[in-house]
Amino acid sequence: MRSSVSRPRTLAACHSIEDLRGMAQRRLPRSIFDFFDGGAEDESALAANRTAFERHRLAPRVLVDVAQAQPTTRLFDRPMGMPMAIGPTGGLGFGWRDADLHLARAAARHDIPFTLSSSGTASIEAVAQASSGRLWFQAYVLRNQEFFWKMVQRAEHANFEALVITVDLPVGGKRERDFRNHFSVPFRITRRNAVDFALHPRWTLDLLRRGIPAFENLRGLEMAAKSATEIASSVGRSYDPSFDWERLAQVRERWPRRLIVKGISRGDDARRACELGCDAIVVSNHGGRQLDGAVATLDALPEVVSAVGGRIPVLLDGGIRRGTDVAKALALGASAVLLGRATLFGVAAAGPAGADKALDILRDEFLRTLQLCGAADPRALTHELIRSPRTTKETT
Repeated sequence: MRSSVSRPRTLAACHSIEDLRGMAQRRLPRSIFDFFDGGAEDESALAANRTAFERHRLAPRVLVDVAQAQPTTRLFDRPMGMPMAIGPTGGLGFGWRDADLHLARAAARHDIPFTLSSSGTASIEAVAQASSGRLWFQAYVLRNQEFFWKMVQRAEHANFEALVITVDLPVGGKRERDFRNHFSVPFRITRRNAVDFALHPRWTLDLLRRGIPAFENLRGLEMAAKSATEIASSVGRSYDPSFDWERLAQVRERWPRRLIVKGISRGDDARRACELGCDAIVVSNHGGRQLDGAVATLDALPEVVSAVGGRIPVLLDGGIRRGTDVAKALALGASAVLLGRATLFGVAAAGPAGADKALDILRDEFLRTLQLCGAADPRALTHELIRSPRTTKETT
């Protein structure tokens, strides 16, 4: 359950991701905030991601020397400042101008990867120029295969470390908050959202002065589009629902670096991805934004980890708001987590300073959790530290 905290006015007053969420909510028009914050239909999958973390409890070890505890880890044989990466989030520039670049730089400062979404508001080339850190590119599979392969080639030429293929989005979800708020891209001015925008003059003035951010990597996707906003609105109907395992094998054959498959929640699919030669799996339900009623990612994690059997890393996203959430995911077998809304709220609340603040909060909480659990580093977070309602009942 979300706490009933106030919405802070300053970054200094933010002590949690929920505080950053509140500050972002205060700053943004409702339609923009709900576009980021909301899920599909009844939002049961969105809520389930959080309640899964709340159901699982930590049983800490005591009397362990944790004076020199460190949150660092390794992924793909490279060091990471902490077992987190910034996951792909589309439309970031609607929340704060150049947000993709700010998050990429913040990730580099914290020595973690940043994932650029195909529907990001900064280009592949701009992000590569802005950041010296580890960069991953997330590619939506498009009907226009020529355009898709050109994006992949651009990521290769820009020296992105990994390609992330999202496989849980053959069609877009039904996000009813957007309907109720009259949110669309291109923006349609209605009485409801005109008042909404007018009540947030700083955000609106930036939009009027500098224009609506575009999905830069999708420019040219729809040749009939006359403006950047029309390009953005065409993305939903551009997904390819025919993409299958054979096509994924083609991606594996043509992409020469790390290939991460995002959106798997079943053991049989995980085994098949391993056999195909993928380098990592992300257990994900798209943050509850697509299939409502989908299994919570933390609940799906053990089955996927068991199916993979240690052959490749398993990552997890969905609902990460605290350092304890990261610890629980690692204890259940994840190698790292992807951050979505957590860092989005930070950058939407206060730009580059907010991006750093979100990562600072999570790093501090994770390190504190390690020490309180009697773990000197992330490797010590094992299944024996987890208690769930079932295991509690079985042992009483």
